[in-house]
Amino acid sequence: MCFAVTAMAQNDDNISGKGMMNKSGDHFMIQIAHNIWSGVPDSIKDNLGGFNRSANAYFMLNKPFKTNEKFAIAFGLGVSTANMYMDNMTVGIDSSSALLSFKDASNAQRYKKYKVATTLLEVPLELRFTAKPLTPNKSLKGALGVKVGQLISASTKGKTLIDAAGVERNNAIYKVKAKNYFQSTRISATARFGYGLFSIFGTYSLTPLLKDGVGPDIKPIQIGLTISGL
Repeated sequence: MCFAVTAMAQNDDNISGKGMMNKSGDHFMIQIAHNIWSGVPDSIKDNLGGFNRSANAYFMLNKPFKTNEKFAIAFGLGVSTANMYMDNMTVGIDSSSALLSFKDASNAQRYKKYKVATTLLEVPLELRFTAKPLTPNKSLKGALGVKVGQLISASTKGKTLIDAAGVERNNAIYKVKAKNYFQSTRISATARFGYGLFSIFGTYSLTPLLKDGVGPDIKPIQIGLTISGL
């Protein structure tokens, strides 16, 4: 009888939040995404590249609710990157002007490949739901949350200089790093939904990409795929 009671108690702990602390809980997440700039004027939007890709990676601590193991709070640390490709345009992030310039270079010397890149150190916080918490890698999952990020770097990179007629002049790479025009802190709303190791995610920046008054009110958006586990 004592053995039976002990076994039942151990089984109850495995079902409860205490037992769940030792199980897989999406502690590591890798994300691949498409970037969108909302709020840009047509003069910039028309010069944005087709697939503006990015990659993010986070390490998360997962804390299930003791009252209902299907729900959990997760928080962690990670890095988010974004690359915005442009055709026939350059961005003067190293300028001393009060306004950030987006220069149309369609009829001038320009770069064949050109991008604006940012990297942030981020602290994500999620409220998670797992339909089958005992087998999370074979379960429907969802999460809502926020991310607070600190800008690490902002840069532009041009490759292969061409003239106004489109003739290549050299294969040089020209890179500029400057953060003067960019907001140092970013707050984003996040959402994920998927099954097992894979989920679709989206983020929307609640704060603008640029500082007030220096340029358009750009709000970065990411839509992509999350691979999670451990």
